[in-house]
Amino acid sequence: MPTFAANLSMLFTDVPFLERIAAARSAGFKAVECQFPYALDKHELASTLNENGLALALFNLPAGDWEAGERGIACHPDRVGEFRDGVWLALEYAQVLGCSRLNCLAGKLPAGVVDDEARSTLLANLKWAASKLEKVGIALLIEPVNTFDVPGFVLTNTDDAVSLIHDAGVFNLFVQYDIYHAQRMKGELANTIQRHLPLIGHMQLADNPGRHEPGTGEINFRWLLPYIDTLGYDGYIGCEYIPASTTINSLDWLKDSIQAEYDHGKQ
Repeated sequence: MPTFAANLSMLFTDVPFLERIAAARSAGFKAVECQFPYALDKHELASTLNENGLALALFNLPAGDWEAGERGIACHPDRVGEFRDGVWLALEYAQVLGCSRLNCLAGKLPAGVVDDEARSTLLANLKWAASKLEKVGIALLIEPVNTFDVPGFVLTNTDDAVSLIHDAGVFNLFVQYDIYHAQRMKGELANTIQRHLPLIGHMQLADNPGRHEPGTGEINFRWLLPYIDTLGYDGYIGCEYIPASTTINSLDWLKDSIQAEYDHGKQ
């Protein structure tokens, strides 16, 4: 069974951020992830993770003005310097926190910029960032995002992410495969995961519709998660969902997943 990571930006939000780490440990998680750690002191965060014996699986590069609706700046031709500053900041945090994966949000298509220019900017930024991260053993990930939730996002499907990876020609660039976003854009989850598994460096999950926990929507996680296991995926799966009620109540699906894996192993 894959190792699940609690997304602390969405789970256990009834307590302050650092307290969510202990809550995740108490709930049985061995790893956590978050969207952005930059508002926290990196040394205090590292200490809290170590005290609770949890790994930090993933966090995002700085993504512009999140509160204003920005969802990444990697495709913005006029903000390359800001992007690079963000990479250096993320690198500082990753090294202190022992995190070996950083996710890059490509961003929305800027006004007045055509698709080809946005893609070439994104590609150049990915090559630059990956080259810096490779020197310290950190992988860079790129995440396709659905355009229902984020209209105008420039990277929307796995095939385009894989094309960018091939064009970049670096060895530490991978796909962050978010099952929820993939389901909204295309579906065909099992075959897509199987086809691109060597380039998938991290996964995340949520059900659809609603982006709630598995079992609340249309995705058959009871079948899909054991299937991912049979493919040999040995990375993390981040639980980046909005609990339908409370976080604790939303974790019943984990018991179901463990049982499904047990049943599959007996076949």
